[in-house]
Amino acid sequence: MEQKYSVTAEALGITFSTGEVAKQANGSVTLSLGETTVIVNATVATKLREGQDFFPLTVDYREKFAAGGRFPGGYFKREGKPSEKEILTSRLCDRPLRPLFPKGFMNEVQVIGYLLSTDLENEPDTLMVNGASAAMMLSDIPWNGPVGCVRIGEIDGEFVVNPTNKEIGKSKLDLLYVGNEVEMMMIEGSADQIAEDRFFAALEFAHQTIQPIIKAQKELAEQAGKTKIQFDLVTPDPKVLDICQKVAAPKIGQALFESDKRSDRDKAVSLIIDEAKEVATQQLGEGAYKEDDIALSFEEIQEEAYRKNILTLGKRVDGRSPTDLRTISCKTSILPRVHGTALFQRGETQTIAMATLGNARDAQDLDGLTGGVEKKSFILHYNFPPFSVGETGRFGFTGRREIGHGALAERSLLPVLPSLDDFPYAIRVVSEIMESNGSTSMASICGGSLALMDAGVPISDAVAGISCGLVSVQKEDGKIDIDKSVLLTDILGAEDHFGDMDFKIAGTKSGITGFQLDLKIQGISFELAKKAIDQATDARKKILDTMVQHLPNHRSELNPNAPRIHSIQIDPEKIGALIGPGGKNIRRIVEVSGADIDIADDDSGKVNIYAADADALDRAFKEISLITAEIEPGKIYRSVVKSIKDFGVFVECLPGKEGLVHISELADFRVNRASDVCKEGEEMIVKCIEIDDRGRVRLSRKAAMKDIEASKKEAKKGQASEETSAI
Repeated sequence: MEQKYSVTAEALGITFSTGEVAKQANGSVTLSLGETTVIVNATVATKLREGQDFFPLTVDYREKFAAGGRFPGGYFKREGKPSEKEILTSRLCDRPLRPLFPKGFMNEVQVIGYLLSTDLENEPDTLMVNGASAAMMLSDIPWNGPVGCVRIGEIDGEFVVNPTNKEIGKSKLDLLYVGNEVEMMMIEGSADQIAEDRFFAALEFAHQTIQPIIKAQKELAEQAGKTKIQFDLVTPDPKVLDICQKVAAPKIGQALFESDKRSDRDKAVSLIIDEAKEVATQQLGEGAYKEDDIALSFEEIQEEAYRKNILTLGKRVDGRSPTDLRTISCKTSILPRVHGTALFQRGETQTIAMATLGNARDAQDLDGLTGGVEKKSFILHYNFPPFSVGETGRFGFTGRREIGHGALAERSLLPVLPSLDDFPYAIRVVSEIMESNGSTSMASICGGSLALMDAGVPISDAVAGISCGLVSVQKEDGKIDIDKSVLLTDILGAEDHFGDMDFKIAGTKSGITGFQLDLKIQGISFELAKKAIDQATDARKKILDTMVQHLPNHRSELNPNAPRIHSIQIDPEKIGALIGPGGKNIRRIVEVSGADIDIADDDSGKVNIYAADADALDRAFKEISLITAEIEPGKIYRSVVKSIKDFGVFVECLPGKEGLVHISELADFRVNRASDVCKEGEEMIVKCIEIDDRGRVRLSRKAAMKDIEASKKEAKKGQASEETSAI
């Protein structure tokens, strides 16, 4: 049996081990934190696919139900398609791995992680990232790691490293940080309107925290790592590249920078590519070159043209300076019947956001395999159809990118939503991308915020998002020259593609609510990150100014088409009476009112009434009040005679609530027999005059009649006084 190797990042309690299982993978590592265990394996294809012109990196994370001692749901009792959490964890791991592969390396790499055990306290997503890094370090695959990953929270003003699920619920910050020994690589997460300087302090704290993780990986690689294999790198044929450069040189600048429309630029570049193919055929011969070489050549040519223009002239393809925003426009209430709508446009990026309000049953149940939140009442879905970029393609399938962008927008809006106690609605926002040319996720945040306000959701403040890009220049030592590099506000799709960074930051005027950093280079310094945060903050405030000018605050009333919800608190002991035998009472209320009734599962006595209109809501409220109310002294009730005795009459004032009207209280004259005044089943107006220490209710018909007569006299006096004044 082969030797098992193990090291521990003692400061964090994370153990790395290898050599015992999955030995045929290029690299395999098992990580444990508490009783949460993840195994990650990395493999590489030894040969390139025919016509390969991109790097096929696949990262997949899966949670096994056995890890939590559970059976999968469904008929087949087998894990099926990945959950949203599994997809988001896979994306989280993919983004910091990808930039660290050599340029031109295009052999397929597959990284697969399994959750093998969960203690329901420690989240496995950081273990997946650290495991992927360690597996790559142990493997013979070329990769410029390692990286370390931690989660940082803030509880009672103190930063907390890798908070448990319970602690995350109390935290005002949820920061996932990935970095190498000296620079940051990737961040994502959310915050409760954290100030920019505090956010930056959290980044610095996180960077120090990952150092033991990086050290542990290096130690493990020294003990059990394999020698890296040399792979052929894919580069364009020098002859084809030379031809493409000569054809493109006099024209590419005009094609890229003449128009501010993406479609015009794409068409102009396509014509130059077609011309280059013709020249290559003439000079090299039919079939003497590969189409892939043309594509790779123009990828380099366009990248150089985009970057050179920005670095030397400070101008972008649409004519903006590095810090300029594109033109922004906002519209709300653009669709009938929808509870809240917004059309948000920034340049050629456009979304229609739609907000829908529902009841507690519309909340999304989460699997909860690893603990944490089991249900969420706010959902944001992001859809990216092919027509948004003027293309045809697969439609109706929710891809990883759509899930990731939706999650970023969702967590950015969540901090400003009212609590369920104050606003007991389930809320869904859908962002339908109509046009795309960069930062559609940030447009979804802006549009989603406006749609919520349009629906009348009392959010605490408007939220906007913006993306900051980077065109970097490296020094001789390989580090970025900050003075020569250029940060770009509100990046276009091409600037994202050919640039080095996509730093998305969302927030209110008070602070940051959501963030995500992706790099194509192997890290950025904290000085550069600070400049990017400051630049994004300035841009965000300008966007918020435009949004507030259109809609200063949320609508004062809910959209007329939105359901009405009213919460009432009843005595928990009355829940059984409200439900009734076999649910009889609550079904009757639903039928007669048309409203839905939801009773809290926590035995708190909280009852939510959901109705399509005010009349249904009022009827349901009255019915519930009748069942759950208690008879109170001094109040008058319309009761029903239940039984007649020699000494008086028992009447039912409220459902299931009876009291005695003594024979002396039936009338203001002597009554010999109670049956002379009333019969069983008849209505009787009574007043509660006393409830004694034993809970016995004394009622009076005589007192009720006297009060009613007095009220009539007062009403007549008031009417006479009004008539006299009129004369």
